[in-house]
Amino acid sequence: MATELLWFCNWTTLGVCAALKLPQIAALRAARSARGLSLPSLLLELAGYLVFLRYQCYYEYPLLTYLEYPILIAQDIILLLGVFHFNGNVFASAPYVALFVASWFVLTLQKWIIDLSMSLCLFISVASKFAQLQYLWKTGDSGAVSALTWSLASYTCVARIITTLMTTNDLTLLTRFVTMLALNLWVTATVLRYRKTVLKAK
Repeated sequence: MATELLWFCNWTTLGVCAALKLPQIAALRAARSARGLSLPSLLLELAGYLVFLRYQCYYEYPLLTYLEYPILIAQDIILLLGVFHFNGNVFASAPYVALFVASWFVLTLQKWIIDLSMSLCLFISVASKFAQLQYLWKTGDSGAVSALTWSLASYTCVARIITTLMTTNDLTLLTRFVTMLALNLWVTATVLRYRKTVLKAK
């Protein structure tokens, strides 16, 4: 039973993450606008994913427990380019891409760097969610933000809580996943709230 549950959580997480950002990318393209999307939130999320992936690679955790992160990073880069494109200057993304590529190599130069980065990763991820929430509160408009993407992200957190408990039992990872679950649900609720407000106004 435990083996089947682990298999189900690992593969459904991978499947969901393969399509996680697609609703957001589609919403961005349909709106032809980055309205409602927070650039700082996206950049912080990408940084969090990068550190998280590097940490798990460094400590050689089971591949299936983090295989979705390269997919999420690729989708975030597409989103980042889309945001810069619709804001009028896609070339402005170049310094950020260069910084992330350099960070990949710097993170594992010393063990203390990757450990410290992982400790800060939770704060980076929390800051990412709060940046999106703050942007929604400020504008009062969910614009091109996809509630489906945030709902799917909540599911992946639940699945990763289960797989972490069943494999590594890493307290740092568990804390991150529980916190991210709460914040993803909060963002989803906020997006739906402002979408209803806009629909009523129309």
